[in-house]
Amino acid sequence: MLFVADSAKERIIEVLNSENKSLTDYFVRVSVTSGGCSGLSYKLDFDNDLKPTDQVFEDKGIRMVTDLRSFLYVHNTILEFSGGLEGKGFYFSNPNASRTCACGESFSV
Repeated sequence: MLFVADSAKERIIEVLNSENKSLTDYFVRVSVTSGGCSGLSYKLDFDNDLKPTDQVFEDKGIRMVTDLRSFLYVHNTILEFSGGLEGKGFYFSNPNASRTCACGESFSV
């Protein structure tokens, strides 16, 4: 399962509305790629093309989709959002990460 914090839900809705996209047509795609100072990096996109092996989750009315490989790294992860002057933007609270870099954009397991 993937989870969405209230702060991330609000920001996702704002961004979709600003791009004239709807929650019924689009979802949040979460993936993990090789790279970053800790070895693995998160990738976050809006998408409307489901692939046959995608894993689909819904939390607080937000659909989140991930491929099988990425799901191994992000199960039980919470997508969060922090705004303001020192805000991080979107970030992940990942219980599977054994180490993260200072910027929070890469991790290792």
